[in-house]
Amino acid sequence: MFKKILIPIDLTELSVSKPALDASIELALQSKGALRLVTVETPLPSSFMEYIPPEFDKTQEERALAELERISDGLDFPKDNRSATVRFGGIYVEILAEAEEWGADLIVIGSHRPSMATYLIGSNAKTIVRHAKCSVLVIRP
Repeated sequence: MFKKILIPIDLTELSVSKPALDASIELALQSKGALRLVTVETPLPSSFMEYIPPEFDKTQEERALAELERISDGLDFPKDNRSATVRFGGIYVEILAEAEEWGADLIVIGSHRPSMATYLIGSNAKTIVRHAKCSVLVIRP
């Protein structure tokens, strides 16, 4: 079964992540595995840098990590087998990198219902499925 399960969390749309969290907990409990919550903060364009305080990235990281910890603390899952991390960059690039670096054998990601917008533009979940080196489970609401 799956021993290391990565769950990408969009802090702006927790309703999409909640079903993925629930499925991940069930899978991890069955296999006595570990969970890792990850969120990706997208960097601001360099043209904004002169208007932003120097500690902006650190503040964003601390805020995001505190929110992930709050979510993690609400899970009915052993504290010793769960962790959280924040990454900066492109969403799917960083999720794939975290999965590889952490050694995840499953990524469980929430996804919106397909629409014309995602058909034409694409989605992060689609790209993660296509390029992940481990299994990916997409959970729809």
